[in-house]
Amino acid sequence: MKFSEAWLREWVNPAITTTELADQLSMAGLEVDSVEPAAPAFNGVVVGEVLTREQHPDADKLSVCSVAIGADAPAQIVCGAKNVAAGMKVAVATVGAALPGDFKIKRAKLRGVESLGMICSASELGLADTSDGILPLPADAPVGADFRDYLLLDDMCIDVDLTPDRADCLSVAGIAREVGVLNRVPLTAPRIDPVTALIDDEFPVELEAPEACPRYLCRIVRGIDPSATTPDWMIEKLRRSGIRAISPVVDITNFVLLELGQPMHGFDLAKLDGGIRVRMAGEGERLGLLDGSEATLRADTLVIADHARPLAMGGIMGGEASGVTAQTRDVLLEAAFFAPLAIAGKARSYGLHTDSSHRFERGVDFNLQHVAMERATQLMLAIVGGRPGPVSEVRSAAHLPLREPIALRRTRVRRLLGVEIDDARITEILELLGMQLDATVEGWSVVAPSARFDITIEADLIEEIGRIYGYANIPASLSSAPVSVAVRPEAEFNLAQAKRLLTHRGYQEAITYSFVAPELAAVLTPGIAPIKLANPISADMSDMRASIWPGLVQTLRHNLARQQTRVRVFESGLTFRRVDGQIEQHPKLAGLVFGEARAEQWGLPARRADFYDIKADLESVLAQVVAADELRFVAAEHPALHPGQSARVLRNGEPVGWIGLLHPAAQRALDLPAGVYLFEVDLVPLRMGRIPKFAALSKFPAIRRDFALLVERGLPYQAVLDCVRDAAPPVVRDIQLFDVYTGDNIDSGLKSLALSLILQESSHTLTDQEVEGAGSVVLAALAERLSAKLRD
Repeated sequence: MKFSEAWLREWVNPAITTTELADQLSMAGLEVDSVEPAAPAFNGVVVGEVLTREQHPDADKLSVCSVAIGADAPAQIVCGAKNVAAGMKVAVATVGAALPGDFKIKRAKLRGVESLGMICSASELGLADTSDGILPLPADAPVGADFRDYLLLDDMCIDVDLTPDRADCLSVAGIAREVGVLNRVPLTAPRIDPVTALIDDEFPVELEAPEACPRYLCRIVRGIDPSATTPDWMIEKLRRSGIRAISPVVDITNFVLLELGQPMHGFDLAKLDGGIRVRMAGEGERLGLLDGSEATLRADTLVIADHARPLAMGGIMGGEASGVTAQTRDVLLEAAFFAPLAIAGKARSYGLHTDSSHRFERGVDFNLQHVAMERATQLMLAIVGGRPGPVSEVRSAAHLPLREPIALRRTRVRRLLGVEIDDARITEILELLGMQLDATVEGWSVVAPSARFDITIEADLIEEIGRIYGYANIPASLSSAPVSVAVRPEAEFNLAQAKRLLTHRGYQEAITYSFVAPELAAVLTPGIAPIKLANPISADMSDMRASIWPGLVQTLRHNLARQQTRVRVFESGLTFRRVDGQIEQHPKLAGLVFGEARAEQWGLPARRADFYDIKADLESVLAQVVAADELRFVAAEHPALHPGQSARVLRNGEPVGWIGLLHPAAQRALDLPAGVYLFEVDLVPLRMGRIPKFAALSKFPAIRRDFALLVERGLPYQAVLDCVRDAAPPVVRDIQLFDVYTGDNIDSGLKSLALSLILQESSHTLTDQEVEGAGSVVLAALAERLSAKLRD
């Protein structure tokens, strides 16, 4: 919510500085994002009146103007604007003036004609990004007056970042209420009296969706002046609030939105057919919107329609076909209360976000519509004239929000805030906030105002008391509650330790959204039905992730676009799947490797990372809970992984994850280079491991025996390892593979595996017979089960 400080001080004017005001708002929970000047620094600019305008003798596009600036004699100024004319009031930068951008005004000659100043446009004064001609001022602007003083430009624009629960502060009136309460200063709100109807015309309204729109007001205003213009004071207030002036009727509705917090809309009465119907849209109905886009409506969308077609998306945006134009003479003003749940997320689902939807989906005061209608009518009569009719209201009392009493106990206030606040101060705070109070034995029965959708329980009231009382006034004290330290089981998987290990192995942690693009999900998790978000942040974040891989792949793409050729990233987080109609969450750990196996250096030859690099990284992570004999990598096919380089990760035969090379089809679909390796493991089955047990070191020497075996080329090493472990006697302490060979002197259907057995006894030194016997047992088992034989 951005607003002008000067506008706020018209409503409430405490004796505090701008800095104190900003600090006060932030400490009250209305965080101030920025405080900026309403206009850039400039001086020497005054209000002038163009007395005469003549054509420059030597330039077709220049005019020579005589301009009264409040001095003894008019100033001669050469001007190039097309819209300059005799009788105009304008902003004049006199000789010696300094304009934004450190631009100094000097005496000059333009095509031989002396010019003593410059007639300024809004952009030259920093009041607009672009301008079409000079800035015209009202006819009653005082000649010679300082331009900054005339438009009150020595003002500050305050931008407040409101939390979604404080929709009551999305207006100058709402902020003023807060400032008034904080400083115990009364409000000086503009007087808004009911406007007397001058005509009897009413427009029929049918309320067909009362649960979405419990209250709808409209009023006809006939005979407005289409040539009228928005006054400068309103244009400036809109500009300082971040809204561009468009036309008088539109500017008035925007002004009421900013001032009171009630979104409004104006229809061109001549373009309406029959009457207003507040209904839900028909599936597939189309509506051209004011921003030039066209929306295909869904059946869950509230629309304001006439008897022929939809006119506007309720609470979001008006339609272009029924909008007010420069030719409009008769207007139908609308002010309605739309239920927050009926509007929430609808704008985003159509790729829209408007000031109206921002307010309605958070909650607009359901008793504000009459006041807003009278205020808008009052402003219209003053600016564009016209003859108003009576206010037509249709409402469904059963669907309007109810304000239930909330019991507030003084003992609960003391317990939650930790400070004693007397009853008189509590009563004063709540009454200043607009609450209705009745005293009870234990405290008060409180009814929150209709603007405060965030106050529903006792704790909400206590929060308000603490906020206004001032958190700085609550003394700090140490907690007297007993503190206990949770003991983590020693055998439990330590995610923080796993992250440190991956970091030490060259990975960097990524944190990505749990929402992913449907295109990514379709490529990387094709067999899983997507869970669609009802109100996505954007179209490319509309699916809940079933895997962490989409986020990591997106991270890779981001890095590749920035010339990063070696990427090693990991992420831990929740994934989501729908099972039997319920959404289940699964914590997972995933990683991605691309590029060189090691960072570039002179000591080692460069090589690309491969399957075994990422497998070794995963094995090192799992080693904290999974013993070597429990872990298996079994060749299997995953739709997102290369069929020849993918494996199921098993623990004691139970699947815990996947590892492999990205599938070539996925690689092409995502426009990625080859060589992207991925792993992902579920953390639930890995939660507990085995506690390591101490075994005394043998004081007797270990003996190594090497064997070169010939086995079938397609036989995985894991099968060899399992066979050796099953057959080897206890003296075989370790098995190591130190060479794999295929080539000359080896049959094309075979490969050579070089194994070493490490043998050791804890009670004595092994004899040759024991060593030879252990080797014979292992070789016999390999020959019998795997048809392995010693290589010559």
